[in-house]
Amino acid sequence: MNFFDLCAAGARAIGRLCVAFWRLLVHMLRVSYRYWWVVLPVIILGLAAAFYYTRPSNIKHNVNTVVLLNGPSIQQFEQALAPIRSVKTLPQEAAITSLIHNQTATRFETFRVVDCLDDGVADYIDFKHKTVPTDTVNVPMQDRLCLQFRIKTRNLDSVPKVEEALLTYLNGNAAMQKAYEAYYHNLLSETTFNHTQMAKLDSLTSEYYFHNHLGEQPTAGISSGLIWVGDWRVHLFLEDIYDHQKRLQLMDQRLQLATAPVVFENHFAVDAKPLNGRIKFMILFFFLGWIGGCILAELIDQRKALNAWLKA
Repeated sequence: MNFFDLCAAGARAIGRLCVAFWRLLVHMLRVSYRYWWVVLPVIILGLAAAFYYTRPSNIKHNVNTVVLLNGPSIQQFEQALAPIRSVKTLPQEAAITSLIHNQTATRFETFRVVDCLDDGVADYIDFKHKTVPTDTVNVPMQDRLCLQFRIKTRNLDSVPKVEEALLTYLNGNAAMQKAYEAYYHNLLSETTFNHTQMAKLDSLTSEYYFHNHLGEQPTAGISSGLIWVGDWRVHLFLEDIYDHQKRLQLMDQRLQLATAPVVFENHFAVDAKPLNGRIKFMILFFFLGWIGGCILAELIDQRKALNAWLKA
């Protein structure tokens, strides 16, 4: 069998499936017409179930935030989050425990934050778990995660309490605290060093070097904060200073955010689109009710054959 034979066999199989589906649909329509008094009540029951499931107090929303990890790795964060997911190993004295036990917040999940340009800026969140560690374009960030949980409409006022309880529990993890202390020490040292280098680079582009000659200032030197390198037209260093300044700004920003092992870049945001929207579930339960009604009608239609089969 060559490639064309394989394509032809696949096309024939798809055609047979389409024909079988069409015949099934026609048969269901005929059964629904003959036994409408059976199918219609089941559909009504399905719609009633949809209305009950999507009642205002039972509407569910996803709540998301981006987590900034100051030192801890993603694996350490996942390990710290594991008791919250399983609930069984949560300490009873933790504030988050009561919020989870009474079903205020459920279904805690994490998603990777992707940096397409590899410039340290988050571009999108991979809610479908499609990124792979070896991808060189859609690069998953190592210091950011999206944290998500579900909450019902009647509990929306508890979102700030869940946020505070989560931060308290996660930042109390001993392993994450140690990773944070080492990270903060290194970040502070690197920031101080870069500020010192920035001051040295800035001295190369001072007004003195553009309008005066070194010989006119015999005292100029390292001790006075001025450094003479090569030609007096040292404005060539400006591009280096601009690049260094951008890096320094990012480091200063990161240092200001590094107040704890886990920091939320923004408060939890409630997704306006509910998970169990009424229109979507009315359509879903309508078809489920129709299918269930057709099955029940078919059993009634074939009751004689079914009785004979059971008695055989």
